[in-house]
Amino acid sequence: MSPVLSSAFLQELAKARHLLAVGDQTQAFRHLERAHILSQAYVWPHVRTHWLMLQLAWQQSDYGAVAGQAIRMLLGALGSAVGRYPLGNTGGSNINMFLHLPIPADLQAVLEQDRLDRFRRR
Repeated sequence: MSPVLSSAFLQELAKARHLLAVGDQTQAFRHLERAHILSQAYVWPHVRTHWLMLQLAWQQSDYGAVAGQAIRMLLGALGSAVGRYPLGNTGGSNINMFLHLPIPADLQAVLEQDRLDRFRRR
């Protein structure tokens, strides 16, 4: 993960944590979704995002979402490891886990910079 992507990913997680601390679970989840989009190509960050989504689902007593996140942790890790994942997917249990979605422009710019950085390192 390039420094630009790592910074953006950690910022999204920090925003989510802050919003959870002040009780805004809806907006916290939005930032976890953004973190998910940024993390899909990297196994541990991707799994970390699903773990945080699972924890939020548990806090909300949404056991269907807990189960959905547990499955996504396993399949997401595998998908990241082999480089096959649905671009732009926000990672929530409310969305088909194989669905490709549009990527917000600001996140697309970060992902493109990461791709260029990885190419340069080769």
